[in-house]
Amino acid sequence: MRAIEISTPGGPEVLREVERPRPEPKAGELLIAVQASGVNRPDVLQRKGLYPMPPGVSDLPGLEIAGTVAAGAAEDLAAAGLAVGDAVCALVAGGGYAEFCVAPAGQCLAVPKGLSAIEAASLPETFFTVWQNVFTIARLQAGETLLIQGGSSGIGVAAIQLAKAIGARVIVTAGSDEKCAACVSIGADAAINYKTQDFVAETKRLSGGRGADVVLDMVAGAYVAREVECMADDGRIAVIAVQGGTASSLDAGLLLRKRLVISGSTLRPRSVAYKTALAQELRTKAWPLLEAGRVRPVIHQVFPAAKAAQAHALMETSTHVGKIVLDWQ
Repeated sequence: MRAIEISTPGGPEVLREVERPRPEPKAGELLIAVQASGVNRPDVLQRKGLYPMPPGVSDLPGLEIAGTVAAGAAEDLAAAGLAVGDAVCALVAGGGYAEFCVAPAGQCLAVPKGLSAIEAASLPETFFTVWQNVFTIARLQAGETLLIQGGSSGIGVAAIQLAKAIGARVIVTAGSDEKCAACVSIGADAAINYKTQDFVAETKRLSGGRGADVVLDMVAGAYVAREVECMADDGRIAVIAVQGGTASSLDAGLLLRKRLVISGSTLRPRSVAYKTALAQELRTKAWPLLEAGRVRPVIHQVFPAAKAAQAHALMETSTHVGKIVLDWQ
């Protein structure tokens, strides 16, 4: 099979197309004939040598795929409610940049009706991550205010739509007026250009002085202290990435007075059982929203798989809105 490997840690140019043996599904896994692969920030970190794969996982990058079921044991297919030939998308721990990829059966989801493979490949990593952090951990409720740091990212555009679908108010930050406008067009109630506006003051103003109930934070670093300032009482901050650095200093007294909760999470090393439970929630709660058109994939650009280096170069410019996808067809 064709695959894209990381020849050595480095820039986008280290990604190269190679021939690899087709993987064989083990007990509990299905083999997927991949039609499209989503591109994510963790792929870039892995390419740079900063995000090693868990033990036993393929060294190939790629955490989300879409295609058709090519093989699997009868009991695993039955457990997943799937059959050979079915169109699926899946969350994987690695190996997604290839024409074939194995995935735990419980992490395979039927492609939502009406969506293409390209659109479906943009879903798993972002939807699993958003559902875990915004709804399972931070418990966002209807009527609450969600602040998303980086609303134009793949994570951001999914969080905007899912939060609006449950009746929450959504404020986002983005790095340009154009990105802010794009976020509002996707459904955000308000967008803050963090390069020209103070997101703390703007969040307080936009919420009538109350502050945000939940923050989805992909920045960390100095942002955490500032988020504490613009939180409502009993607010929850979900930190999912550290693009602004790992060191944070905050007012612990304010943290106590507001009764805030700060959580951190990574999805890749979690157990198959944990991810399967998330998949089941997505199947019953998020997939109907996709099929009804209330939530839609936002694809910025599609690259032929052989041009994965160009896809990574685009991601590192941070000029995209939504997802970048590789096409294997």
